[in-house]
Amino acid sequence: MPPNLPLRAVLWSVMLAALGYLGLSLWAGWRDVVAAVVQVGPTVLIGLLALSLSNYLLRFLRWTRYLDLLDAPVAWRINLAVYFSGFALTTSPGKLGEMLRSVLLKPHDVPAAASLAAFFAERASDLLAILVLAAFGLWAYAPARPVVGLALAAVAAALLLVQWTAMIAGIDRWALARPQKWARFLVRLCEIVLHFRRCFSLPAMAMGLALGVIAWFAEGFGFWWLLAALGHPLPLTTAIFIYAFAMLVGGLSFLPGGLGSSEAVMIGLLAWHGFPEAAAVTATLICRLATLWFAVGLGAVFLARQR
Repeated sequence: MPPNLPLRAVLWSVMLAALGYLGLSLWAGWRDVVAAVVQVGPTVLIGLLALSLSNYLLRFLRWTRYLDLLDAPVAWRINLAVYFSGFALTTSPGKLGEMLRSVLLKPHDVPAAASLAAFFAERASDLLAILVLAAFGLWAYAPARPVVGLALAAVAAALLLVQWTAMIAGIDRWALARPQKWARFLVRLCEIVLHFRRCFSLPAMAMGLALGVIAWFAEGFGFWWLLAALGHPLPLTTAIFIYAFAMLVGGLSFLPGGLGSSEAVMIGLLAWHGFPEAAAVTATLICRLATLWFAVGLGAVFLARQR
């Protein structure tokens, strides 16, 4: 992989997002958006970044625990730098760019199967945590129930399938008997699935879900705080639901970083709760800058320092 390729991808995603956010601001009224940003003030903005940083650190603790469960421990300083470097490619579809961590961990004797299993365990834990938080508002927003229900059913089915040892062993034997490249890929995939299962014993799943819920609640709490600072407070449960449901739709859309889909859902739900266009757009832009793009910026800094 050319050394500058990930950083170029970051720059392209930043430029595209900047154009999109500029268009949103113009649509909602540029002066109104700027006035709303000034109204929020630096204290709230710094608080939002601190809550986002706590989200990243809690998820790093979970990542570290997954690597320990997979017999692939790494010194925490190295692991922290690698973990945060992955955030540089968060805006890839489904966050798959974060699998860059496997490349960065390879020189530290971490097998690709272990790091990839930890990555998919993270994604599953995050999805479950977001579903738990989205459940806060299902009683008040009926259209969200099918989306949450289907996502929960998909996660449950996937977790049940990876526990089907006989099926995995059968696929592995069948693929081993074939010389094609796709068959070798299938063998590696079976190896990753077997590693992934170790992250979803009952204690490991409880740990992953608990850390995930606390981590994502921190950002949802920040969103609630932001709405109050803009002069349009909502109940905490409602704000948490709006944030979590926007993240869920963004993840399920498989768009890079949920760009476009998460913003549209967030603005739409805020407008549904009576927010003026400028306030809804401002809240969405600040929230995304303090969560998604703060992570991308930190990741780019850490990635630039990697050899």
